Amino acid sequence: MPPTFRHLKRFCEGDRWVLIRSTDHWYYEKVLPDGRVLRTKVSRALQREIPRHLWERILKHQLHITEEEFWKKIR
Repeated sequence: MPPTFRHLKRFCEGDRWVLIRSTDHWYYEKVLPDGRVLRTKVSRALQREIPRHLWERILKHQLHITEEEFWKKIR
């Protein structure tokens, strides 16, 4: 099942990311134990599927997890 922006929002909220701004998108960040700060933004079009190329970048560069880890955390 392709992820939607609703899935990404649920992940951020369940994984204790902090909502830092709410404008045209929701902006979240999470400070890791080693001090690194991760950031992502979530479209308000929650029902839209995230395109594969974008989803791969979000996982690798913003969430720093695998797709398998992502799905485990939102179920």
